[in-house]
Order: sequence, then structure tokens, then C-alpha cells
Amino acid sequence: MIRVLLADDQALVRAGFRALLDSAPDIEVVAEAADGEEAVRLARAERPDVVLMDIRMPGVDGLAATERVLADPGSERTRIVILTTFDLDEYIFEALRAGASGFLVKDTEPHDLLRAVRVVHGGEALLSPGITRRLIADYARRPPSTPDPSVRLNGLTEREREVVALVGGGLSNEEIAARLVVSPATAKTHVSRAMVKLGVRDRAQLVVIAYETALVTPKWSR
Repeated sequence: MIRVLLADDQALVRAGFRALLDSAPDIEVVAEAADGEEAVRLARAERPDVVLMDIRMPGVDGLAATERVLADPGSERTRIVILTTFDLDEYIFEALRAGASGFLVKDTEPHDLLRAVRVVHGGEALLSPGITRRLIADYARRPPSTPDPSVRLNGLTEREREVVALVGGGLSNEEIAARLVVSPATAKTHVSRAMVKLGVRDRAQLVVIAYETALVTPKWSR
């Protein structure tokens, strides 16, 4: 059973999501939070598998709450999906950098919401290509935060760098395996080793690193 925490300041939104999620045989809503502070407290108390986190809440917002939840030593298995009303929310990229596993627009179709919970619980990133394209393009125009961010990649093998670049391009393990002519299990192993060496929680953060280190350069930002 996938245990979910809902964090949104609108009671009607929470009620709608809860009704949908509880209708699935493999998903259970274990708690609801009306603001970021409550989300942090409940995440520590309930240890949910997935948190659906609204990014704009009173007091502690979703970005700060995401950072605090994932900084907790007991949150290793918790995955956070950011919820936003607008697909151009300026904070989404920062949420991914903070460790969120992806994001959803609130008007997403019901079956896509259920799929999203299952996808992030399974360790995959939930990154909508169209929305991510604009977010990454915006980030690519910013000055680098360090003189040479590619230094982070020094511990990776050439194959692992290649795999991180493919993850950054949005490819699944199966697609990476086909591209590299290896088995899906081998592709998964390369991804896992890269994550361990780079000290990241999941594929969403690999995507961020791929762009930060210029392993992937969006054509639309050139």
C-alpha cells in the first residue's frame, strides 16, 4: 500500500484528491495538512511514501516544507510531488533542486494523478517534458552558481556520465538500455551508481545535475 500525505491550503482540493486516491486499491491517504508547517510535522509523524505538496501555502510554503521534510534523516523513502496551479510556477525548479521528485499541475487528469503517485513511489522522476522544457530554459539563462559545476562529475565513469545525460534527456531505464544496447538491469545499475556517487535521492535530481553541469544543453535556450 502506498501511503500518501496531502498538503494543500484549500480544503476542497484536498477532499477531491483524497476521494480519488482512496478509490485506488493500492493507495491510502494517511494524513492531510493545510499548510507547510503542518506538512512537515505530519511527514515526520506518519513517514508517508509520497507527499503531494502544494507550492503556495500560507506561512511555510511548499518549497520550504519540501526542504525541511527531505532534510529529516528519517525521510529517505519519502518522495515529494509538487502541486501547482500554473505550469510556469517560478519555484518549481528550486523545488526539484531541493529534492522533489517532480510536479503536477492541479488540473491534471485523475488517472494521471494516480499514475504520478505510483511512478514516484517506484523511484522514477515525474517531469512533464513541455513544462520542464521552459523551466530548464529559464535556468539555463542564469549565471552558474559555481565557477565549474562540472567538477561534480569527476567521480563518474564515462558510461555513467553518458547515462546521466540520457536521464537528463528524459529517457527511462528501458530507453537508456535500448540506446546503449545493454539490458534494462544494466542501465538501472548505471543509474543507481551515478545517484550514489553524486549523492542524490532520485532521477529528478539527476536531471537537475545534467543541466547544471552542461551534460545536457537545451537547444531552445541557445
